[in-house]
Amino acid sequence: MAVALKDVLKTNGGLWFGWSGDTLKGPTTGELKAMRHQGIDYATIDLNENDYKGFYAGYSNNILWPLFHFRLGLLEYDRKQAEAYRRVNRDFAKALMPLLGPDDTIWIHDYQLIPLAAELRALGARQRIGFFLHIPFPPWAVFSALPDAEVLLRDLLAYDLVGVQTRRDLAGMANSLQDGLGLELDAGGGVTSLRDGVKRRTQLSAHAIGIDTRGFATTARKAAFGTDAQRMKDSMGDRQLIVGAERLDYTKGLPHRLRGFGALLANFPEHLNRVTYLQVAARSRNEVATYRDLRRELDQLAGRINGDYAEFDWTPVRYVARAVARDTLAGFYRAADVGLVTPLRDGMNLVAKEYVAAQDPEKPGVLVLSSFAGAAESMDGALLVNPLDAEAMAEQLDRALKMPLGERKERWATMMQGLEEQTASRWAENFLAELAEQDVAEPPPAVEFTAAGTVRN
Repeated sequence: MAVALKDVLKTNGGLWFGWSGDTLKGPTTGELKAMRHQGIDYATIDLNENDYKGFYAGYSNNILWPLFHFRLGLLEYDRKQAEAYRRVNRDFAKALMPLLGPDDTIWIHDYQLIPLAAELRALGARQRIGFFLHIPFPPWAVFSALPDAEVLLRDLLAYDLVGVQTRRDLAGMANSLQDGLGLELDAGGGVTSLRDGVKRRTQLSAHAIGIDTRGFATTARKAAFGTDAQRMKDSMGDRQLIVGAERLDYTKGLPHRLRGFGALLANFPEHLNRVTYLQVAARSRNEVATYRDLRRELDQLAGRINGDYAEFDWTPVRYVARAVARDTLAGFYRAADVGLVTPLRDGMNLVAKEYVAAQDPEKPGVLVLSSFAGAAESMDGALLVNPLDAEAMAEQLDRALKMPLGERKERWATMMQGLEEQTASRWAENFLAELAEQDVAEPPPAVEFTAAGTVRN
C-alpha cells in the first residue's frame, strides 16, 4: 500500500496525513507537524498515551481487528475505548480540515479511520472522499456482535466510494448494510442514504490490491546471490525448503501451519531429514495479551516438533520470532521449494504474491495457500488448503514437494501473469478513477429564518 500511494503522490501531488507514530504524555493531542521527504508532503500529529491505548491498542486492535476477522471470542469491548476511537477520528478531522482545498480528493485507509469521513462531513467537507478497507468485512451475523454496530455502518455512508479486497468481502458489507440498516444495493452496486439533510449515494466495489511485481522480482534475483541467501543454501545442503513469513498474529494460522508440517513428517516419513520449514514471525502488538499467548504457543509447537523429529545434523523447524529485512526474505522466497501461507482469514495477503513474484521462472516453487486468504480468489495456480485440517495440509505439502517441474512452471506462469496485470500502482489508479466518477452530493438548500419565524429558501 505504501509503495502504491507514494507513487500516486509523486505523480499527482498531494498530502499524506495521519498519526506520526509517536505518543505524548499529557491529556492533549500533539500539534500538526509538516515535512517534505523524497518529493512527498507529510502532515502528522502525535497522540497522547491514553488516546493511543484507547484508539489503537484498544478499540482498533482489541475490538475491530478480531471482529472483522470473525474471531468474536477474542473481542474485548470497552466503552471508554470506543469513545477514544471516536475522539481521535474527530481530532484527525479537525487537524485535516484546514489543509483541504475545495477540489481535493480524500482517500482514507483501513479500519482505524472508518469514522473520519463522517467527522469531516460534520465540519462541512464536501469533497469526494473514498475509503479502502484492507482487512475482511464480515456479514451482519458477525458484525452485529459489535455494540452500536449500526453507528459504524452509518459512518461508511459518509463516503462516496468504499472499496474492499474481494467479492467475498463485498458480499459481507452488502449483507451488513442490508440486514443492519435496511439498505439494498441498487443495480450499480451502491446504496443511497440521507444524512444531515444531504442525500448521498455510496458506491461499493472490490479492488484487489497487488504488489510491485517487477520490482520485487528484481529484488529477489539480486538477493539470491546475497550473503544471507547463500548462507541459507549452504546450511540446507540438498534438503528442500518450505518458507512462511508474516508478523505474529492470530489471524495468520501459524499454529495450524506448524501442526500441518508436523503431520507431514508423521504421515510421510520419506520427508524426514529431507525438508526444513523456516517460519519468520515478527513480533507485533506485544501490549496485547492474546499476542503474548500466541508466541508461547508457537514456541511450544516448534520445540515439540524439533524434539520429536530432529537429528544431530537436522532441525526440522527454524523459527525466527523477529523481523527479517525484506530483501533477505525475497532471497529466501526464491530459494524455497514451497511457500506456505495459511491465514484463518485475510483481506488479501501479499506474502503469497511476493512468494510467486520471487520465483525463478526456470525452476519455480509451489504456493500452498489457505482458501480463506483473499488472494485465493485470483491465484488459481496455488494448492488450496483449509488450515483447520492438519492432515489435508500435510497432503498438499507432500504434493507440492513432489510436484514435477512442468506442472510447477505451468502453475507459476498462470499466477505471475495475474500479478503483472494487477499491480499495486494499478490498484491505486483504478480506485481513484472510480472515485472520480462518483457524483458529489449537493448540500441542502440554505435556510433563512425571518424575524416573524417564517422560513424562506
